[in-house]
Amino acid sequence: MSIWQYANPVKFLALSERVQPVLWVLAAASVITGLVWGFFGTPDDYRQGSTVKIIFIHVPSAMMAINAWVMMLVTSLIWLIRRHHVSALAAKAAAPVGMVMTVIALITGALWGQPMWGTWWAWDPRLTSFLILFLFYLGYIALWAAIEDPDTAADLTSILCLVGSVFALLSRYAVRFWNQGLHQGTSVPVATGGRTVDDTFFVPLLISMAGFVLLFLALVLYRTGTEIRTRRAAALLARAERNL
Repeated sequence: MSIWQYANPVKFLALSERVQPVLWVLAAASVITGLVWGFFGTPDDYRQGSTVKIIFIHVPSAMMAINAWVMMLVTSLIWLIRRHHVSALAAKAAAPVGMVMTVIALITGALWGQPMWGTWWAWDPRLTSFLILFLFYLGYIALWAAIEDPDTAADLTSILCLVGSVFALLSRYAVRFWNQGLHQGTSVPVATGGRTVDDTFFVPLLISMAGFVLLFLALVLYRTGTEIRTRRAAALLARAERNL
């Protein structure tokens, strides 16, 4: 069985409708468990106090802000190479979700940074690249809305996604590229296997991160299905107008 069969909108919608209820339940359970455990079941940090608990929102949202763009990059490449409309619509559907995640990460980062650094904002390499990533999200969404022909919009937004991927990577690896800057290193560095988070905070953080991933998947599937139905309704309306 080939994964490309789900490039067919009918088969994609059928799979999405089966998977979504499970994703919504798991996402809600994970997010609620992770946040409640993190905010009420962990002690204050000896240096950061209760401010450290912002990590349970900031880290998952920042992770998904970057990974949402990576997902958009993959689906955009599929569109450019194989011209599957579902992949282009999936990228379009993921963009607002990724933008919201970026906004949450920027706001919680400011709330975290002010008591720690003494400032709400600093032109730190990672913070700056993250802000630029947010602007790319805005540009991507605006470009989809500005172009009437859907295939042309998909082509141009896919190219924009390729360019914006540079800043997604910079947001992820800026701390490694530049040693200077206020932002701390990665809390859960997958590549090295180490971490800077104590065990007390690590488990609820992982649960919260899993919840954000599941929430993102559920939202993208829901929004992609909506985009497919909207495209189908527009095509039927155009056909009916031609027949009048």
